[in-house]
Amino acid sequence: MNIKIFEFNPLGVNTYVLSDETKECVVIDPAPFYADEKELLLNYLLDQGFRVKHLLNTHLHFDHIFGINLLASQFGLSVKCHPDDLYLLEDISGQMQLFGLPGSNADFKPEIGGYLNEGDIITFGNQSLKVFHTPGHSPGSVVFYHEGEGCVFGGDLLFYAGVGRTDLPGGNYDDLLNSITTKMFTLPDSTVVYSGHGPATTIGFEKKNNPFVGK
Repeated sequence: MNIKIFEFNPLGVNTYVLSDETKECVVIDPAPFYADEKELLLNYLLDQGFRVKHLLNTHLHFDHIFGINLLASQFGLSVKCHPDDLYLLEDISGQMQLFGLPGSNADFKPEIGGYLNEGDIITFGNQSLKVFHTPGHSPGSVVFYHEGEGCVFGGDLLFYAGVGRTDLPGGNYDDLLNSITTKMFTLPDSTVVYSGHGPATTIGFEKKNNPFVGK
């Protein structure tokens, strides 16, 4: 499986395009904000000749959804997410204003095309991703685990030597720690964690060194 990583928008969100030899792909957290970012992502998908099978979101905070409508329109899709995050779409402007960003013209509210729940399997090409529901950063946060490749796409749950913030509406610190210890930390230590922001890490490293949840 090929993993292409883009870092987009003022908050530095990692957008992931997963593909294989079949040319089918999924896009996780489509987050381009600026026109050149949107052009970069769209041109990559088109130039590679990919068939986008799914648009997936780890959660629905505004910084992770900027590019959904662009890809939905281009490829005739709608995004899949956990239903517990739907409330976040009702006040996108408010979310942006918390970060000092102008949100009065937040007209990118996406259409939801399906729900992701614990244990769901997302398939594309010869690949499969298992969904874990991991509330804490938001009530509907999920991660996508690829057992064969030994990697997990964790959104804003677990970072390199850090964890997701829980001071935003719907966040819960106890839930976050529980999601990390009962879901993420049950994966093999060699599992690579591709986070929603910042560099990749591994489960083993975080178990030993993370100041919030490590040993």
